[in-house]
Amino acid sequence: MADGALALAAVVVGYLLGTIPSAVIVTRLATRGRVDIRAAGSGNPGGFNTIRHVGKVWGAVVILLDGGKAVLAALLGWLLAGDAGAYLGASAALVGHVAPVWTGVRGGGKGVATAAGGILAVFPMFFPVELVVLLVAALAIRKSESAMLVGMVAWVVGAVLWTVTGWSTGWGPAGGGGLIAFSAVGAALVVTKFRLAAR
Repeated sequence: MADGALALAAVVVGYLLGTIPSAVIVTRLATRGRVDIRAAGSGNPGGFNTIRHVGKVWGAVVILLDGGKAVLAALLGWLLAGDAGAYLGASAALVGHVAPVWTGVRGGGKGVATAAGGILAVFPMFFPVELVVLLVAALAIRKSESAMLVGMVAWVVGAVLWTVTGWSTGWGPAGGGGLIAFSAVGAALVVTKFRLAAR
């Protein structure tokens, strides 16, 4: 019972951290309220939309904060419930980011930076691989949704490969079913958010 309660706490803390609207807060502070990032451009409250409408520096701040939410959620989850808590916390942060309850679960970002933060926290050895895959896919395909799909498939395949081979995840928790579930859920969330945004 105690383990279950701690795991639930990791989920709740991770989700709440994920719902923090970094882009909204940063753009309001940076523009003194003149820009509502949810009404600018694509309306996506994320780092890349912030770059386009507020500037590269502020966009980078948003990306770091969105990634940091998942890192912090994973670390707190780890402290609360070990390896499972780390995966649950990181996953919950991504859910909170793309589907924050405060905006009717529709006003969240696409989850790219938050997913990256989760990977950095619990699957660090794969983090540079994912960056390279996304960069190559973006340059080769030049369509963000398709490039992201390639990156998400690579993420899940990487989790399976690391688990099957027993390779070290780095400073992250041990690989296994938790890593595969974290990767599959995270990739599905990001792909779904991209497809919904494209409609």
